[in-house]
Amino acid sequence: MLSQYVEELEQDPFEVEEFIERLCWRTNNEIGSDQFDPDLLYETFVETIKDMKILQERQQRKCDKLEEALKEEQAVFVKAIDKFVAKHQVSVDYFHQLDEKINSVAGKVIHLGEQLENVNNPRSRAVEAQLLLNHMTEFLTPGPIVNDIYSDKSKLYEAADIIQKLFQISQDLPAQRFANAKKKIESKYDDIEMQLIEEFATAQKTENIERMKELSDILSQFKGYTQVIDVYIEQSQATTYGGRDVFEGIVPMCHKHYKIIQQVFSAPDKVISKFILNIYQLKINQFVQTKLDDRKDENKYLKTLSELYSRTLKLSAELQEFFKGSDDDLLQKLTANIFDRHLATYIEVESRTLDGKCQMELKKFYENKNHQKKQIERFQELRRDMQALIGARANINIAQIEDYGGETFLSEELAINLLQQSSHAFERCCLLSKENDLPRNILKLTDILLRYLLHEHCDYALDLGLQAIPIAECKSVPQIYFFDVAQKCNAIVHLLEKTYNASVMPNVIGTPQYSDCIQKKRSYLETVENKIETGLERTLNAIFGWVKTYLSSEQKKSDFKPDTDVDTVASNACLSVVQYLNPLIGLIQKTIDGDNLAAVLTEFGVRYHRVIFEHLQQFQYNTAGAMCAICDVNEYRKSARVLQSPLVTQLFDVLHALCNLLLVKHENLQEVCGGETLNYLDKSVVMNFIQLRSDYKTIKISNSLKGISDQRMV
Repeated sequence: MLSQYVEELEQDPFEVEEFIERLCWRTNNEIGSDQFDPDLLYETFVETIKDMKILQERQQRKCDKLEEALKEEQAVFVKAIDKFVAKHQVSVDYFHQLDEKINSVAGKVIHLGEQLENVNNPRSRAVEAQLLLNHMTEFLTPGPIVNDIYSDKSKLYEAADIIQKLFQISQDLPAQRFANAKKKIESKYDDIEMQLIEEFATAQKTENIERMKELSDILSQFKGYTQVIDVYIEQSQATTYGGRDVFEGIVPMCHKHYKIIQQVFSAPDKVISKFILNIYQLKINQFVQTKLDDRKDENKYLKTLSELYSRTLKLSAELQEFFKGSDDDLLQKLTANIFDRHLATYIEVESRTLDGKCQMELKKFYENKNHQKKQIERFQELRRDMQALIGARANINIAQIEDYGGETFLSEELAINLLQQSSHAFERCCLLSKENDLPRNILKLTDILLRYLLHEHCDYALDLGLQAIPIAECKSVPQIYFFDVAQKCNAIVHLLEKTYNASVMPNVIGTPQYSDCIQKKRSYLETVENKIETGLERTLNAIFGWVKTYLSSEQKKSDFKPDTDVDTVASNACLSVVQYLNPLIGLIQKTIDGDNLAAVLTEFGVRYHRVIFEHLQQFQYNTAGAMCAICDVNEYRKSARVLQSPLVTQLFDVLHALCNLLLVKHENLQEVCGGETLNYLDKSVVMNFIQLRSDYKTIKISNSLKGISDQRMV
């Protein structure tokens, strides 16, 4: 049983609850799974606890034995480690002794080497001097040089070393006495130098880096060392890189040759600087000037200039890694030298091009509309008003109203085109203008945009729209198109604001030109806003002038004072007016937006109410006519409710209450006048409506009006 307990206790992980569960399960199985004997279970637990104690004692004895064995082994290993430490200390002592001996021997060797060098150096210099004197003798001897060392290509390095030293010596010789010798040395010096350069060029073609390095080191002692660099650059850049696109392969080529330059030349940074300088001054400069020489199409010229300048700046940024610590602004200077001639006249070309594009876009637009742009006369508005006044007095129509069939002569598409052209111009301006000139240049382009978009396009369309508005109190149904003009004009202004905030303001903020930009835009927009306000005013005058004229001519007195009982329905004149006004309300809600919408609808409703209010006071009403008047007012009120203006709704509610005074029995007039709706009205208004009753004289004779006057005063 103990072995079974050991197996269960050694399980990983060991769960106490599972162990007890298994013990209970085995006990229950012995007596039957359906019976429960607590005494047996208790005995089992007692026996198990005893067994566990026995098992614990056994395990404790094993642990004690193992601990004793561990202590014995630990003592053995400690003794062994002590022996090793002693031996290690002895070895360290031996090492220090050996190191001292080596240092002593090394010092003696160095001293001996110095003594040998002191002895050998004079001897070597003497041998070298003797050799140079022998070669100098050959140059001092009349006649040609016949030494094979100067003609044997295999001894080129040796000849280069000799002639370079002879050339230095010859510089100190008197010119008159050794003129011929110096001339021979210089000639041979140049000849050998040229051979070395040719060998370098050949090695470069075969990509023999090791030989190029040797030749570069030798030539670095010669006066024409820069020629080697020039040859390397010329041969490296002789092959076409990037195809037709010069910029394409420049960066990879520079990285490739910089690795070679680092291996070949002793001053790689200076060489790569000259390498890149040659690219800018020859390759890029020639490519740019060829592309920009053609200025016939200035739009194409500007796009090409912008693209080339942008790509050159990008190239300079990528090549800047080769100019660490020195000549940081070299690439900027090189770029400026290439483009200065074009950048000096850039803004004039850009302004001229943008002006031409805007002018062409407007011309195309009006040509597509088959419209010849007119010169707006200075006194056009005064003449129109005089014609309207004379026409009203003489009852004839002499005002010529041209509405162009509802054409607004405004186009969001045209505006977008102008704004896109301007945005491109602003982008180029930011790229191509100097930092100090940028705000002034942006202001020039902004002035062109505002002039064509707001003045030439919007202002002109508003002027035509104002002329197309019918005169007030016209007899024919007025055709209203100005709301569409206002809508399109507002849409164009919104588009302008987006472009202005995105492309103009960030470039002038914090500069003296900031206030100029704000002022220019404000000036143009104020003109537009004033014309829109004038147009809306005239439009409302035309609408309600016609309503007033129409009601005066079409509304019959018998509508409100019939001789016999009639159906209590709205009059035909009322229905015609409502039928005319309802679509106009929908048009206003569609074309006007923002705060302007609420203001226009309120003004519309106030004028609507005024016309109806004044119209109703021109008639007398009997009971049947009052019913008809109330039906008319209900139609007007229903129409006005669409305006969603609390003020207008209140005005028509009051008008409806006033019309009720025409219908109620005269005994109830005092009570109705004291109601919530009419209580705050001036007494004269209420009395004026009561006087419109056909039975007013009878009411006046009676005492029905007594007290109304006093009630008004409270």
